[in-house]
Amino acid sequence: MKLREYQTKALEMLYEWFEKNQTGHPVLNMPGGSGKSVVIASLAKDALQNWPETKILMLVHSKELILQNADKLRKLWPNAPLGVYSASVGRRDLGEPITYAGIASVAKRAKQLGHIDLCIIDEVHSVSTVESGIYRKLISDLLNINPSMRIVGLSASPYRLGQGMITEGKDAIFTEILEPVSIEELVFKTHLVPLRSKITNHKLEAEGLHKRGGEYVAAEMEAKFNTDDHNIAVVQEIIEKASNRAHWLIFCSGILHSEAVANCLRVAGIAAEALDATHNKAERERKLSDFESGKLRALCNVGILTTGYDFPALDCIAFLRATASPGLYLQMAVRGMRPYSGKSDCMVLDFAGVVEQHGPITAVRPPPKKGDKQGEAPVKVCDQCQEICALSVRVCPACGAEFPEPVRPALKLHNLDIMGNEGIDMEVTSWTWRKHISRASGKEMLSLSYYGGLSDPPVTEYLAVTHDGYAGEKSRRLLAEVAHKAGVPLDYGWVDLHEIAQELTEGQPPASIEFKREGKFFTVLQRTWNP
Repeated sequence: MKLREYQTKALEMLYEWFEKNQTGHPVLNMPGGSGKSVVIASLAKDALQNWPETKILMLVHSKELILQNADKLRKLWPNAPLGVYSASVGRRDLGEPITYAGIASVAKRAKQLGHIDLCIIDEVHSVSTVESGIYRKLISDLLNINPSMRIVGLSASPYRLGQGMITEGKDAIFTEILEPVSIEELVFKTHLVPLRSKITNHKLEAEGLHKRGGEYVAAEMEAKFNTDDHNIAVVQEIIEKASNRAHWLIFCSGILHSEAVANCLRVAGIAAEALDATHNKAERERKLSDFESGKLRALCNVGILTTGYDFPALDCIAFLRATASPGLYLQMAVRGMRPYSGKSDCMVLDFAGVVEQHGPITAVRPPPKKGDKQGEAPVKVCDQCQEICALSVRVCPACGAEFPEPVRPALKLHNLDIMGNEGIDMEVTSWTWRKHISRASGKEMLSLSYYGGLSDPPVTEYLAVTHDGYAGEKSRRLLAEVAHKAGVPLDYGWVDLHEIAQELTEGQPPASIEFKREGKFFTVLQRTWNP
C-alpha cells in the first residue's frame, strides 16, 4: 500500500515535531476521508521497525474503528504483530507489541497492558480536557507505569463543546495541533467529492430549545420536531429533491422520531428503516447491509453512524436534528464525501438549520470555552493607518479616513453553502496582472486584479505558481485554465513572471466574476467569459 502525498506529509510533520519537543503530545487534524487509519498503521510500523522493543497501544471508542484500523495495518504490513482487545469484536489479545483496543474494554486494565511507549488515539476529540472520563483515567494509569509514554491523537474536529480546542485548559494533555491537509485540498485532488447543500422549504426550528452541557436537550428537540405535520412535509420534500439519489442517510432527533420518519417514508413507497443504539448486533448489521446493497433506500438513524461509518456510495444526507456542536455537524456532513464510481457529489438537505448555524465545513469555528461568548465582535482595519475599527463605523476614528461603502450582493435566494462557495457577483470591465513577491516566503507569485464599476472594489487574487505542493499545483492549474479562456498561449518554459503578467494583461478578461472577501483578501470563486 502506497501512502498519498499528504499522508507522508502528516508523518513527516509528526516526526519533526517529536525531534523538536522532548515532552508533550501532538494531535494530527485530518479531515474525515483522508485516511487516518493509514497514517496510524504507518506510524506503528515505523516505530516498531526502528525501535523493535516499542510497545504500542491504539485506542478508539467503537468496534467499526477498531476493525477499520486493524484492516489498514494488515494491508500495509501483513505480518504485523497485532493483537486486538475489544469485547464487541470478540477478542482479548494481550502481549503483542501492537494492541488495537476499544477504550471501554481496557479502561481498567492498565496493569495488564503494562509498559506502553506510544499511545495512539483515533477520534481524539472523545478525550476530555479535564481530569475525568475513562480515557483520562487509563492515560493517567499508563503514565504512572511509564512517565515517558508519548501520546498521538488524530481527529477531524479536535475540539469539544464547552471546552474549546482540546489543547486548551490547564488540564489538557495535548500540546499542539498539526494540520497536514485540508478539506479543500482533498476535494481539489479528487480524494473527496464535494457536498451540495440545498435550501429546504420546510424548516425544523431550534429556536426556543434549551441546552444542557452546551448541546440541545434531546427530549425537547424530539418533542418539537417529531410531529405528523413535520414528518409528512419533510418526507415529501426529501422524495422530491433526492429523487435521483440512491442512498439517503437521515439524521433524526430521537428514537421515536427516527421510527416515525421511517414509517412515513414506507407509506410513501420508499424502502426505509430506523437504526439506533438499542438495536442488537445482528439487527444493526442486517439493516446496514440492506442499506448498502440498495434493498433499503433510506436509513433513519439517531446517535450512531456519525464516526467510523464508511459507505462511499452514500449520495444524500438529511439533517432532521439540530446540534450546537460544530464537531458533530462536521462528522455527520463528511459521511457523504467519500468518492465512488459515478458519484460527483453528495446532496445535503438541511431542514434543521445546521449549515446556517455553523457555516461551511471548510471553515467551521471551534466551540468557545465554557463562559466565553461565541465568536468575536466584527471589526475592520483602516487601510490608511491600520487602526482596528468597529464594522459599523464609516470614518476611521484615528485618522479620519472614510471607509468605502460596503459591497452588498443583490438579494437572491441561494442554496445553503456547505462548501463555502457562495459569493458576490461583479461585472468585470478590465484586469491587470503583476509579478508579486510573497512576504512570507520571498517567492515570486502572480497577482491578478479585476476591476468593475466605480462603486466596485478592485478584487485581487494571488497565484503561487512557483510554490511547491498543493498551493503551487492549484495555482498552476488555475493559470493554465485562465490563460486559455483569455486567449493567451502559455510557454511553459517561462522564466520571467513580469513578461507573463504583461502578456496576460493584454488577454481577454472574464465578463464577470463571483467573489467573497475574507479579512483583507479576496477569493474568486468563479470566472465567466462571454461565448
